[in-house]
Amino acid sequence: MKQNVPVSTIMTKNVVKLNLSDDLTKAEDLFKKHQIRHIPVVYSNNIVGMLSYSDLLRISFVDSIDDEEVIDATVYNMFTLEQVMVKKLVMITPETTIKDAAEILASKEFHALPVCEGDLLVGIITTTDLIKYLIDQY
Repeated sequence: MKQNVPVSTIMTKNVVKLNLSDDLTKAEDLFKKHQIRHIPVVYSNNIVGMLSYSDLLRISFVDSIDDEEVIDATVYNMFTLEQVMVKKLVMITPETTIKDAAEILASKEFHALPVCEGDLLVGIITTTDLIKYLIDQY
């Protein structure tokens, strides 16, 4: 297996993002449209948070939901994006090695890392990206 490969080689560069002023209905639409589970939240292109699909399910008071079922919009109107998103982020740089990113994700309770240059979001890497990379090695 290759050593010291930077995450920039496998990260998603064309990131689906939410603006801090967006609402949770838009977030749900993006999750479903792009079939993703994590969306960085930006303010003036600087990362300020991360929202996961699990965060939406948590506030919907539903333990399980069919992907085609739409959560009642009134629940989303009770919260702002800023109230639901995770604000204390672990961020990595494009030069961070894939191994280091994997170690972070393996030791934490989240499944995506924003890749940043300073506060500027330049990509995202998820556990799915890491699994695909591992599969490609065999």
